[in-house]
Amino acid sequence: MPHSVRVFAIRTICASLLASCAALAFAQSETELQALQKDLNDLGTRITRLQDLTDVEIVQDAYGYYVDKAQWRSLANLFTDDATLEIGGKGVFTGKARVFEYMQTGLGPIGPHNNSLIDHQQFQCLPTIHDDGVSAEQRCTAFVISSGGWGHVTYEDDYVKEGGVWKLKKLHAPFNMYSNYKEGWIDHVTINTFPEKFPPWPDLPPTVMYLMYPSYYAEPYHYPNPVTGKAMPAPSPRAGGEAFGR
Repeated sequence: MPHSVRVFAIRTICASLLASCAALAFAQSETELQALQKDLNDLGTRITRLQDLTDVEIVQDAYGYYVDKAQWRSLANLFTDDATLEIGGKGVFTGKARVFEYMQTGLGPIGPHNNSLIDHQQFQCLPTIHDDGVSAEQRCTAFVISSGGWGHVTYEDDYVKEGGVWKLKKLHAPFNMYSNYKEGWIDHVTINTFPEKFPPWPDLPPTVMYLMYPSYYAEPYHYPNPVTGKAMPAPSPRAGGEAFGR
């Protein structure tokens, strides 16, 4: 749901909430009071859920903007203390401090500098707030361009609400394609699926082995088909997708 639509929905629910409060003052029986109280609770839950959807999207969007300008400390602060990060086939980094090390050591020094450009564009984000109200998942597509090349990424991330604040709990981002500009991704791709590609060394091996373009890999969907309610099929073993090491 677009942010503007979500804001409109929250305002509409708030109007309904005020109307219910007014009706509560004129309730004539215990049954009426209980029914109105249930309506108020349901409206409050819906408002909270809509706000949570927005907040989870903001965390993911902020991650992309911090990548843009190599603001690694701010990026690391989006994560929980025990979070995990897994980008491409590099392996798993555990904890906020290791998230920061991965970014600073692997991707370069903090802050923008000459002859460096990173543009981390994220699209089609679909967040899901779970019934417990304190855990969430989100799927996004990212198109990445930088001074070194360009790529296409799928995110399937987990979040947790700590002290009323949403944070990244697990970032999982397999690259579908990465290439330089001179030869282009149709003719030449850069393999990005092994831990020793660049420092630092991961804490754990990759959770999944998969194939990049010109082959394919479909990162598992965290949500069912929104119309049928059926779970999406598992990744084809022909393109990888077999978990190992955990």
